Amino acid sequence: MAETTASSDASKTYRAELLICAGTGCVSNRSFKIRDALEAEIRQRGLDDEVRVVTTGCQGFCAQGPIMIFQPDGIFYQMLTEEDVPLLVEEHLIKGRPVEKLMYVPPEGDEVVPKLSDIDFFRKQRLVVLRNRGLIDPEKIDEYIARDGYRALAKVLTGMTSEEVIEVVKASGLRGRGGAGFPTGIKWGLTRQAEGNGKCIICNADEGDPGAFMDRSIIESDPHAVLEGMAIGAYAIGAKNGYVYIREEYPLAMQRLHIAIDQAREYGLLGEDILGSGFSFDLAVHRGAGAFVCGEETSLIASLEGRTPEPRIRPPFPAQSGLWGQPTNINNVETWANVPVIISRGAEWYASLGTDTSKGTKVFSVVGKVNNTGLVEVPMGITMREIVFDIGGGIPDGKQFKAVQTGGPSGGCIPESLLDLPIDYERLMEVGSIMGSGGLIVMDEDTCMVDIARYFLDFLRSESCGKCTTCREGIAAMHDILADICAGQGEPEHIDLLGELAEAVSDASLCALGGTAPNPVLSTLRHFRDEYEAHIRDKKCPAGVCRALITYRIDPDKCKGCLLCTKACPEQIIRGEAKKPQTIDTEACIKCGVCRESCKFDAVLVE
Repeated sequence: MAETTASSDASKTYRAELLICAGTGCVSNRSFKIRDALEAEIRQRGLDDEVRVVTTGCQGFCAQGPIMIFQPDGIFYQMLTEEDVPLLVEEHLIKGRPVEKLMYVPPEGDEVVPKLSDIDFFRKQRLVVLRNRGLIDPEKIDEYIARDGYRALAKVLTGMTSEEVIEVVKASGLRGRGGAGFPTGIKWGLTRQAEGNGKCIICNADEGDPGAFMDRSIIESDPHAVLEGMAIGAYAIGAKNGYVYIREEYPLAMQRLHIAIDQAREYGLLGEDILGSGFSFDLAVHRGAGAFVCGEETSLIASLEGRTPEPRIRPPFPAQSGLWGQPTNINNVETWANVPVIISRGAEWYASLGTDTSKGTKVFSVVGKVNNTGLVEVPMGITMREIVFDIGGGIPDGKQFKAVQTGGPSGGCIPESLLDLPIDYERLMEVGSIMGSGGLIVMDEDTCMVDIARYFLDFLRSESCGKCTTCREGIAAMHDILADICAGQGEPEHIDLLGELAEAVSDASLCALGGTAPNPVLSTLRHFRDEYEAHIRDKKCPAGVCRALITYRIDPDKCKGCLLCTKACPEQIIRGEAKKPQTIDTEACIKCGVCRESCKFDAVLVE
């Protein structure tokens, strides 16, 4: 029989359970419709007493969604549609024959991989924060409790002092997963020792990095893990109130968070006198407006207080004087979700994972030019090569790997020569990048590193609060220089000027947004200086991206005269007879690339 989790029908056992992903990615691909179709088909076949459909949070393998796991067989079904449901029920549930055409096929293979446990994407992962991923319905507290949920909170409230809890977190080596990597136990201890009228804790769920979705997915998949971690932290610190600051753009995560809070209150796990211990703690949810600077803790506090989100000078630190002057502890979603498992399994167990200075695991969103995009959790110390090629499945279409950016828009770009770099806080900083919250953007040979630096500076320029002159003016100045270089107007002295500006912005900015904003510039100058020189000296873009520095031409030996490019061209400047090579009027060409996209014979060249 399939292992059954607790719910309203927890006493029942089922012949099979169909675990269908209901994270944002799969929901956008109609996974709720697939769930409804499955339930209707199962009822129609009279199987509803034998088969249970479970909507889970994000199962991680976003590139293959909508996803469904068939238990107890562990069969992995991918890219499902509503039209697949009758066949799947008929073949697998009634006839006992798994449906091969709905299974996973690796990018480089030609044979299906039927079981989740055999797929490379999952094999090298180590789930701690994502321990309940794809296994429970995040909207049912009983299912979380059935997998030892809230046991850590009970352990703390019935047998540990606040100081003992803090010592366990210190001994575990847990560091804040929001970016800076400050030791969590030390931060808790500082807040505990601070004097003030009341204390509070905050969960920072304001995830603003392009391509990052770790915190959103954790809340969507396992909101009670975050709530339990916050309750334990509140007990350790001596806080009675807490807040989850989550961005408005996360409606599904917000909905599940509200459901989880209501359920926890109903079960006596939030509110007054939790579990009869005399300890009281409650939570409120605050919707952020999507300002990137609110990822910085003093800006977040200003926003919570109803003020303009701007960083302030420290000290005093939030642990001394934070929200409304109270000692305040802020950790991000992933940090809080680590806490229950550390308390349950012990500091020594957690510290055995990772490296000497970076303990435990890290959740990454892997996006960009990689076959297997999605959410992964891996031990600290794993190499970038293992993530990109073993878990990520390598680069699509046989292209060459070029770089991977870590740490979001203010992170650095790591070249191929550093692919075997073990990932931890210190090693990433040594090569000019940062851990950040965990976004990994993979780039291939068609990526221009100068243009990438310009793109991220454009994002940071618009997201800067403008309080610091160095950040406000310095980022804009660097962006303008990069734009000139991409436009073919770069001068040799621009390279040194960029370096000087970057150092000034980094050294003199008030908060981490400005302090890390130069990373895209500094890391690309360090590892891809030849591309800058090609743009400036040779007036060429090696990747064929910067429009001012490229020309489109049709190879007469490859062109079949099919006229697809001629018809697609918005300017109608491609000429030639049918079944004969075409030519492009390069003077009138706007370099939109539509001709290249429409050509089926790779006859359009970029020079």
